[in-house]
Amino acid sequence: MATADGTPPPGDQQVTDAWLVVPLYNEAQVVRGVIEEARKVFPLVVAVDDGSDDSSAAEAAAAGAVVVRHPINLGQGAALQTGITYVLERTEAAYLVTFDADGQHSVADAAAMVAAARQEDLAIVLGSRFLEGPSPVGWLKRLVLKTAAAVASRTTGMRLTDAHNGLRLIRRDAATALDLRQNRMAHASEIVRQLGATGLPWREMPVRIVYTEYSRAKGQSLWNSVNILVDLLFS
Repeated sequence: MATADGTPPPGDQQVTDAWLVVPLYNEAQVVRGVIEEARKVFPLVVAVDDGSDDSSAAEAAAAGAVVVRHPINLGQGAALQTGITYVLERTEAAYLVTFDADGQHSVADAAAMVAAARQEDLAIVLGSRFLEGPSPVGWLKRLVLKTAAAVASRTTGMRLTDAHNGLRLIRRDAATALDLRQNRMAHASEIVRQLGATGLPWREMPVRIVYTEYSRAKGQSLWNSVNILVDLLFS
């Protein structure tokens, strides 16, 4: 597992019973570094290139990931489902962890999720930005995320504080229940609904979102908030 300060563990402590599933769309600038850093702890990575226009797939492969490609952009939900299906059909992994390609997720948090799942016999571990006090997100996005969590809690029976966090651990038996078909941000609500329906043991864990210059420059925050709100209203 990762050490207390987040530095990579010795090689003999790598996580070898879990695959990282990394959906990928036009992240050539950063994805090689993200995957190289992740593979210090998680050597098994499948990156799903969702019809990128740039060299994202080549960069992910150069970092040591298995790369599966969509010929056209199908959306993050489809990319996640492709990665999940790969892990279920091509490996014997006990767990998979969904992990963003843009550097916002912490490898140490992902390793802590695996440790919790093993120790507590959990099938699902969901990351939350809000379990340990304020998170550095804008007021609009915070409001929308809180609303999304309230809706998810009501519709799934899972009392969540953060329903739209992309860092998730899913045990193999829970992953077999997933059949993601929603586009845009709606897949985040869909995955929670489908996982909640399994009735398998779960919990949230506090995670840290790393807001890098790259991710801020992409200007995602406002548009993500708008997309989440639209999906809540019309899904």
